[in-house]
Amino acid sequence: QVQLVESGGGLVQAGGSLRLSCAASGRTFSNYAMGWFRQAPGKEREFVATITWNGGITLYADSVKGRFTISRDNAKNAAYLQMNSLKPEDTALYYCAAKYGFMTTYLSSYANEYAHWGQGTQVTVSS
Repeated sequence: QVQLVESGGGLVQAGGSLRLSCAASGRTFSNYAMGWFRQAPGKEREFVATITWNGGITLYADSVKGRFTISRDNAKNAAYLQMNSLKPEDTALYYCAAKYGFMTTYLSSYANEYAHWGQGTQVTVSS
């Protein structure tokens, strides 16, 4: 089992930046691809970004491409989401998730392929 805890959310003005962190414990962190998803009130959970087990390949939703950057530090058992040029429509509860993916370049934007989830951290962007 992999336990995930997100942090770094908060209230920010449009155009501002936040950096989300996801601390992992339990199984070997470097065996897992990591993803970030978000869910706004009344909407379905949507894919934001994902990164392979070694950080070599990343994938982003079109809505965040060029503004958000996903990264990881396997020595610290942590994943990150740097969010720049934030917009009010980025307001949501942000979740990190883990999917077993050691030595694979496969990345998924489907939430149901991720077995482990954190509790989420709230990001609110004011206009």
